[in-house]
Amino acid sequence: MSGVKGVLHHIELYVSDLRRSIQFWKWFLESLGYEQFQEWEAGISFRLGDTYIVFVQTEARFLDVAYHRCRTGLNHLAFHAESPAHVDRLAEELKSRRVTILYEDRHPFAGDQNYSVFFEDPDRIKVEVVAPGPKGLS
Repeated sequence: MSGVKGVLHHIELYVSDLRRSIQFWKWFLESLGYEQFQEWEAGISFRLGDTYIVFVQTEARFLDVAYHRCRTGLNHLAFHAESPAHVDRLAEELKSRRVTILYEDRHPFAGDQNYSVFFEDPDRIKVEVVAPGPKGLS
């Protein structure tokens, strides 16, 4: 792989329950074209092109304070979709998996006029999938 200046190399997320997070993220990332890249006892990663996302089990001594997106740090991750229909298919799959759609009263235009779906992972990390459009990202 050859890097392109400025493009993300990887994102590493610590999770409270690795097995639960794998169950949640694997299908979603694979639906976006990611492939499993690495796996070890305390983690797993998925790759798309030159970028990969890593999930690592949080050590027990650090599990006392839960993540919240409104604290300092990561607010959400946003991924490109291939089309509005792709966003719709993902939203239906999320519902069938009993994942709550955030801002459902404004869905699919909750993201500043972008056609997108927002939801949370098992640790309540907000995730957005955005269809191509005039603004591109939110």
